[in-house]
Amino acid sequence: MSELRPLDQLPSLLQPVVEKSWQSLQPACAQAQLLYAALETELCQVLAISDFVADQLTRRPEWLIQLLEQGDLLQRYTLTTYADRLTSLLAGIDDELQMQQQLRRFRQYEMVRLIWRDLMRHADMRETTRDLSRLADACIDRALDWLYQRACKRWGIPMSPEDAQGQRHPVQLVVLGMGKLGADELNLSSDIDLMFCFSAKGETDHPNNPLENQDFFIRLGQKLIQALDNQTVEGFVFRVDMRLRPFGSAGPLAISFSAMEHYYQEQGRDWERYAMIKARPVAGDLQAGEQLLQQLRPFVYRKYIDFSAFESLREMKRMINHEVRRKGLEQNVKLGSGGIREVEFIAQAFQLIRGGRDRVLQQRELLNILPLLPEHVGMPDTAVAELTEAYVFLRNTEHAIQAIADEQTQELPSDPVGQARIALAMGYADWSTFQQQLTEHRQAVSRHFADVIAPADADADTVEVTDEAEWHSLLTQELDDDQALTLLRRKGFSQAEDALKLLQDLQQSRAMQMLQQVAKTRLLQVLPALLETVAGCDNPEVTLERVLQLIQAVLRRSAYLVLLAENPAALRQLVQLCSASAWFATLLAKQPVLLDELIDPRTLFTPPDKSRLQAELQQQLLRVPEEDVEQLMETLRYFRHAHVLRVAASDITGALPLMKVSDYLTWLAETLLEAVLQSAWKTLTARHGVPMRAPGEPCDPDFIVVGYGKLGGIELSYGSDLDLVFIHDADPDLNTDGEKSVPNPVFFNRLGQKMIHLLNTFTPSGQLYEIDMRLRPSGNSGLLVSSLSAFEKYQQQEAWTWEHQALVRARVVAGSPALTRRFEEARAKVLMRQRDSAALLEEVRSMREKMRTHLASPASAEDQFDLKQDRGGIVDIEFMVQYWVLNHAWEYPDLVTYTDNIRILDAIEARQLLSAEDAETLREAYRVLRSVGHRQALQEQSNSVVADAQLNAYRQRVMAIWQQVME
Repeated sequence: MSELRPLDQLPSLLQPVVEKSWQSLQPACAQAQLLYAALETELCQVLAISDFVADQLTRRPEWLIQLLEQGDLLQRYTLTTYADRLTSLLAGIDDELQMQQQLRRFRQYEMVRLIWRDLMRHADMRETTRDLSRLADACIDRALDWLYQRACKRWGIPMSPEDAQGQRHPVQLVVLGMGKLGADELNLSSDIDLMFCFSAKGETDHPNNPLENQDFFIRLGQKLIQALDNQTVEGFVFRVDMRLRPFGSAGPLAISFSAMEHYYQEQGRDWERYAMIKARPVAGDLQAGEQLLQQLRPFVYRKYIDFSAFESLREMKRMINHEVRRKGLEQNVKLGSGGIREVEFIAQAFQLIRGGRDRVLQQRELLNILPLLPEHVGMPDTAVAELTEAYVFLRNTEHAIQAIADEQTQELPSDPVGQARIALAMGYADWSTFQQQLTEHRQAVSRHFADVIAPADADADTVEVTDEAEWHSLLTQELDDDQALTLLRRKGFSQAEDALKLLQDLQQSRAMQMLQQVAKTRLLQVLPALLETVAGCDNPEVTLERVLQLIQAVLRRSAYLVLLAENPAALRQLVQLCSASAWFATLLAKQPVLLDELIDPRTLFTPPDKSRLQAELQQQLLRVPEEDVEQLMETLRYFRHAHVLRVAASDITGALPLMKVSDYLTWLAETLLEAVLQSAWKTLTARHGVPMRAPGEPCDPDFIVVGYGKLGGIELSYGSDLDLVFIHDADPDLNTDGEKSVPNPVFFNRLGQKMIHLLNTFTPSGQLYEIDMRLRPSGNSGLLVSSLSAFEKYQQQEAWTWEHQALVRARVVAGSPALTRRFEEARAKVLMRQRDSAALLEEVRSMREKMRTHLASPASAEDQFDLKQDRGGIVDIEFMVQYWVLNHAWEYPDLVTYTDNIRILDAIEARQLLSAEDAETLREAYRVLRSVGHRQALQEQSNSVVADAQLNAYRQRVMAIWQQVME
């Protein structure tokens, strides 16, 4: 019987995968076989697992011989092997494209070696991750050195300011490696998280055109990113991610040491402490980089034992779990339950808590930390052993997944061929055996993670067994209609027939008929508790209808049913809030992903202030690839929906008064507008360069977003659109400074268009906001973006009185602080102009009458009161306030200080333009009318109501003051 070929020894599923590349490599294999007897067997297995290696060796079969002749395949590299080889390869190259090509070929060759050694276990996991990190270090450092030399020839050498002896010293870039690169833990297809910084401000020594050091290093950093990240026919070197730097994507690409220290001292957040644990200088001025990390160490490691780290990491894990559910990442060995990230969180929790006191815990590599935990934090030896074994197994699995196609993924394959590859790579006879071992490791990690980070919170307040059995019999149609009605009445449903019909409609719906068994099982797990909770409401039938609207929406995404079943507190919150608000129920039905927000009542009922909103949004945007506009828009929309839901929850339960609700909704809009502006600015400047305010003076950005109406008046409600005006202050005769330069007005017009696109576009999550630009100079026929001088000229010479009324509520909500001050001066100048009182009164009154004619309730609707448009309503109060400002601001400048009606009324009262009694009447009426309108919105009802005695009283008093002032 003839001996089996290596190909025949593979699992049958994988033999066709190898056949083609195996045949093409036979000539090189025959030659290389003389150098290594086991070559054919190993080559066959590597080709079966890795399409990447198969592709590279098929294109360059000579690499197979080179790997053996040079001894690369079977021996370890020294600490300097990568750097030495790359230095030699780049010597003599003076063309940037050739340099990039050489980098890529070097990387591909070394990746073939690394994948082979990892899969055949010539290298263990730690050696593989360290080699990958050293490869990245070498590529970054050698490319940086090559680019730095040529940048200095072009722009001069960056120099420090003069020291005490009058000497200036050269300054180099420091490249910090973050995350897995910083910890020497890179995986086979990691991106690399980098930060660029430099030790001292100053300028280059170019004799004619010196550059600021920051400008030099930003340009150098851009070149370095291109050298590493650009995808060419030769592939890429490493994907580069710069979003961990101070201020994220909105921050400068390179930043001075002093600016970094200031940022982390003043604005650094917990997740940035977590990120800085692993920071390591990887290229450039390594000594200066180590000095910087020493200076930042107090930010990372607190002097005291800091148990707040548990809560911070618990919150980060909650966010990851939300992403896992939303994106279906349960089979992800990094992010899924019991994955790599949970092991990392356990180690880093103790580092953050005790690292300030116990310096031995101040290390980067996870496998150096785990063995220290029994002695230093009291973790059992058995737990550490299980975590270590699981971590190595998970990292090897991750490498096997990524070895297939050199792709950045940690998702277990779902196809039989992919599963056979993983089993082979991990040394298992079949997928089921491998999966059993994987499951055991993940369960162990989950158990230890729960013990350390997220202790289980037993919830005793669950549905009694007898209650559950009764509801189960109803839901499985074991009861006839009479029995079902009796049960529903006994439970608290006074209109039992309506409730039963709702349940029967659900059971008979097409969605239920098409439901898979696993989803039906999950539904039966959650409905008994849901019905028991609904039955306890004051309006059980209405609540049931609203809650079942949501259940219908998530039937085919039953992970949300599991969320409710496993989080009784979230289920109770859902019922309570849906009982109180139809709007809330509709929002959740449209966006069931928001159910995650119900889990933690601490965040649900405590909406964050503006600074926390900004920090949270920045953290979420860090996870969005810069070029992925679609994901950016979805992230912004989810952020808005989630925070509107938090505000509504606090509003419905009475935790927030009306004015605070509007404050939070306004802060949310401002935060999102700022993020949209930053994104649009970055996109446009990357394409066209930065617009110039004056020759040689770039804009900063000399662009503002002005909010009018409810946004300007800090009075946003849940469904409010945004009235916006865009203004710039750049020289209209200058151009941007990029290669694809455009005139400044064209740039700013495109900036405005880009912002509107990001805000207005419908995505699966809807619009971010509906935008109204009609209040800009000349309305829809005017320019989308005006210069400040054109805006001021229009307001002084052409604007109608109603436009000046609108300006009373105008306020800058995003953009340049310097231009904001100039706008405020221009606004004050317009509003403080002395006007003819009689003419002004007539124009304001005439405009109000036109609005009543078109918008007020018809005469036939005698019992209806439109809170906003009818006589004695909100608009009457607003028009009186605007009249007082326009008529008296010339003599009382403080009337233009604020843009909200309540504080303007305070100023009007202080100037004795209105009696204290009448001022209080208008303030109280304004609050009451807005509050009723707010409640109407939460019930998805219009502004038209049947006025009760209280509303009628306020209405009559407002009408009386109108008569006194305006008639």
